Amino acid sequence: MATTSSMSSLLNIKVISKQGITRPFGDHRTVKQAFPAGISSDLSDPFLMCDYFDMKETNGRAKHPDEFPIDWHPHRGFDIASYLKTGIGRHGDSLGNRETFDTPGMQWMSVGSGVEHAEGGANDKGVLVQGFQIWINVPGERKMDDPRYGTVPTKDLPLVELNDRVCARVLAGNILGVSGPFKTVQQVEMVDFELKPNALMEVEIGAGLDTAIIYVYEGSIDDMNGSGPLEAGTVVLMDADSSDRRGLRLSNFSDNACVMLFAGKKLNEPIAWHGPIVMNTQEQIRGTLNELRSGTFPPKRVEWDYKRLSAFPPTDKKQ
Repeated sequence: MATTSSMSSLLNIKVISKQGITRPFGDHRTVKQAFPAGISSDLSDPFLMCDYFDMKETNGRAKHPDEFPIDWHPHRGFDIASYLKTGIGRHGDSLGNRETFDTPGMQWMSVGSGVEHAEGGANDKGVLVQGFQIWINVPGERKMDDPRYGTVPTKDLPLVELNDRVCARVLAGNILGVSGPFKTVQQVEMVDFELKPNALMEVEIGAGLDTAIIYVYEGSIDDMNGSGPLEAGTVVLMDADSSDRRGLRLSNFSDNACVMLFAGKKLNEPIAWHGPIVMNTQEQIRGTLNELRSGTFPPKRVEWDYKRLSAFPPTDKKQ
């Protein structure tokens, strides 16, 4: 953490907005969305989506190893992270991965040319599952890279104590003296800050990063760079264009608070977005849909039926 004397000038605030409410599961369940509902994708570039969920498990554990409550679905053309703060994470994909992970922890994919995956089903009924689904765009020339995958248990997720009132989990990027485990294509920094009452924190975003977003997802912040109070659900777009203004200063007095920092380098490329597919042109979207219809998606996958655990080679079987 930078001290006051070594801090660059503070970032100016461009937009103060509120999170939106969306229904990504197609049923009654809702999530809170910082972007694009709060900050549009042209302003949040390279960040595409941030969904925050905080709900109790209603169905309990999956009764069969091939059962996932978030069923198999495709992705192409971006990086994605499932960061869980409570509960147990569970994941399967077309690369032959079957993993569970403790929390706080994360499962991430650079989906590239395409993956199919499914999630959930590891928690008992009534368990609180709190976390984020975060999508980050990648340059057009990298959208058809071979997919990559990683699981990050609690012990491998860097935890930094800024002082006795503030701690931070670094998800991605080189910041606060550590390197986050989410290896994104585009240069970004993603940090989850937890502040106790009477906290003060100061941090600088990395040089060259020209997008910066603060999301207050729990509690409230009394002051951030001279503006406040900022209640839970507030999304703030900072002006990160100046090389001289890189600093953030947050304080809160009477409330615990949780804040996510998203900083990244803009792509400034056209976006063609169709559900879980993010490309540069509609022609590329149509090509992907044709692959899905013809059964040739994803182009890189294991040789066995990755949707059936019984089809896995013996050494690769995991729940």
